[in-house]
Amino acid sequence: MQFKWNYEPPTPERQKAAKELGEKIGMSPILANLLIQRGIKTESAAKRFFRPMLNELIDPFLMNDMDVAVDRLNDAMGRKERIMIYGDYDVDGCTAVALVYKFLQQFYSNIEYYIPDRYDEGYGVSRKGIDYAKETGVKLIIILDCGIKAIDEIAYAKSLDIDFIICDHHVPDEEMPPAVAILNPKRPDSTYPFHHLSGCGVGFKFMQAFAKNNGIPFARLIPLLDLCAVSIASDIVPVTGENRTLAFHGLKQLNQSPSVGLKAIIDICGLTNRELTMSDIVFKIGPRINASGRMQNGKEAVELLVEKDFRRALVEAGMINEYNEQRKDVDKQMTEEANSIVEKLESQKHLSSIVLYDENWKKGVIGIVASRLTEIYFRPTIVLTMSDGMATGSARSVAGFDIYDAIKSCRDLLENFGGHTYAAGLSLKAENIKEFICRFQAYVNNHIMPEQTQPILDIEEVIDFKDITKKMQADLKKFAPHGPCNPKPLFCTRNVYDYGTSKVVGRHQEHIKLELVDSRSSNVMNGIAFGQSAAARYIKSKRSFDIVYTIEENAYKRGEVQLQIEDIMPDTQKKNEK
Repeated sequence: MQFKWNYEPPTPERQKAAKELGEKIGMSPILANLLIQRGIKTESAAKRFFRPMLNELIDPFLMNDMDVAVDRLNDAMGRKERIMIYGDYDVDGCTAVALVYKFLQQFYSNIEYYIPDRYDEGYGVSRKGIDYAKETGVKLIIILDCGIKAIDEIAYAKSLDIDFIICDHHVPDEEMPPAVAILNPKRPDSTYPFHHLSGCGVGFKFMQAFAKNNGIPFARLIPLLDLCAVSIASDIVPVTGENRTLAFHGLKQLNQSPSVGLKAIIDICGLTNRELTMSDIVFKIGPRINASGRMQNGKEAVELLVEKDFRRALVEAGMINEYNEQRKDVDKQMTEEANSIVEKLESQKHLSSIVLYDENWKKGVIGIVASRLTEIYFRPTIVLTMSDGMATGSARSVAGFDIYDAIKSCRDLLENFGGHTYAAGLSLKAENIKEFICRFQAYVNNHIMPEQTQPILDIEEVIDFKDITKKMQADLKKFAPHGPCNPKPLFCTRNVYDYGTSKVVGRHQEHIKLELVDSRSSNVMNGIAFGQSAAARYIKSKRSFDIVYTIEENAYKRGEVQLQIEDIMPDTQKKNEK
């Protein structure tokens, strides 16, 4: 993949501001400049960024309908009504259900949870789930991470004398369901200051309000923050504002005292005795929780997350790990098939998007395949399959392009759709697929910018190896947790050389393990360049090249700096670009 390097040198004014801020907070101007680029320009703002405080969380009652939701929950508990906690089958939904169920179970026993079957019931509120609630005497359903578009289903529940409280974060339609309360910071009339909570985050705010209303100490909520961190990392929401606070303290909880279920997953992942990061959640913990809903039923993931016995949790985590292995096999096969189709479709080359349909693909894995294709071809992608007589699809996007709006433009062809800027789901009749593909691709062609179809590395600072000190490495850790809107800082060093000991490594000789020097110091820096072995011959030629990288701690040698190299630009390429 050919990256475009994007770098804007700091102006003299910003250099001066970075120097002054750095002196106040005891950091190098390099890192102070990173803060300024994140909109943090004062000493007090920097302190809040590095040490977000739980007592600064937003008042949950600023969210529309929160007072109504708390009153209805209090009424249900006062009347001994049966309550169902209902949620989506992905990581965000399962963690949200586990969080609300675990908290309320401490004070109320007439409660259960429900996760719809992806293959039997589909996404969101199902009539089967409502019928089950009616049969079991449920009077109140708290639905998490879905429900904002379930107008007919919630009206049906209302006709059966079942109330709904919606806790969602997906974009609402013009008409909203007839629920008792709708907690959603993306409501068009939202008065809540932060709009980017995860579904689990909305559930947490509901429980925070319930606790506040009933005089329950906030400290009773802290053990649940590990679930918030898992949801924030897995659902790819911005790690800013309130999400940063929840993720910061959630990671602290995950590292120091994780719940029984999450501790079992950590052990199964081989992450024990390591300092866990958001990346560990994204690549290790999250996929295992997701695999339950993809391959079997998400209810098994919730059972694990609410488990109190560690031995049983290990058995359950082992089963979920097996689902993940099965998911990998299916994912690999489908991605290879999809890649083969894209390569054969000459007509795709001039289009700005990819839409593929195969009625035999597994519904639970199409989202992962869409993500893979987006990464490979850097174009908005939709992967469709057939499920219960309806074409069902998952969509993924590239940076800066709103795929939800693109799908919405074809809404008259759809039976259902929902999601976010970068990920969405949809369903439509098979006879509408051809027209949908034409119209969707036309919309993308007309709205996407050329720079959005090329992978870009946004370089924050150009530095020399002498700038990389142990203090800088320690200070960089304070910028975590990372995620959208607070990515790991990308640095560039120009004119570096092989020290003479760099070599190709990996099972298929696909990576390069590097030892590098630059032209301004004698510091030898270790680095790893994953999947970039094609550059090895040039590197060994002793000619100079530029690198873009993140600064990491060596996983095997604590305290030692290692550069994770994202891209390598040979001197010959630089001359060609000029």
